[in-house]
Amino acid sequence: MQRNRTGKLLESPDNNITTTPMTSFHPSRSSASRRAVPPAQRRLLGFTLIELMVVIVILGVLGTLVVPRLMNKPDEARVTAARTNIGQVMQALDMYRLDNQRYPTAEQGLAALAVRPTSAPVPNNWKQYLKEAPLDPWGRPYVYLNPGIKGEIDVLSYGADGQQGGEGVNADIGSWSLNR
Repeated sequence: MQRNRTGKLLESPDNNITTTPMTSFHPSRSSASRRAVPPAQRRLLGFTLIELMVVIVILGVLGTLVVPRLMNKPDEARVTAARTNIGQVMQALDMYRLDNQRYPTAEQGLAALAVRPTSAPVPNNWKQYLKEAPLDPWGRPYVYLNPGIKGEIDVLSYGADGQQGGEGVNADIGSWSLNR
């Protein structure tokens, strides 16, 4: 009595039992045909399930390690851009002071660097120092303080959250943190 690959008994018409097992009709699945395939052609047959699973696991592990680091990069870039912009605004304010012997008042604000102020004290030697009043990388206007809290004047951004204080990317970024 013989069984096929699934364990079923094989039957014949005369005694209900056959002596020849059924063979697979798919040549790539039989062990004899697999041995007959040259190695160069065997590579063209594709990947095994195990190989695919290993690749998926490796990609998953890499994703869990790399993606969180990449997610913070845009916020870190905005903080760096804010520091750079504040440095440029401070240079424009220094030029304004050289030309007009004073910084713009708190009322005139940073708009005085782009548009000639009409409120007192009106600058005598005004020129355009910036194309427009600057916005921080989060789209909010920079805060200009005259007199400043940490210096003669202060220019600052309240960070990603737009609120005073905070930590990390939400921390305040100000002119006092620049090497001037």
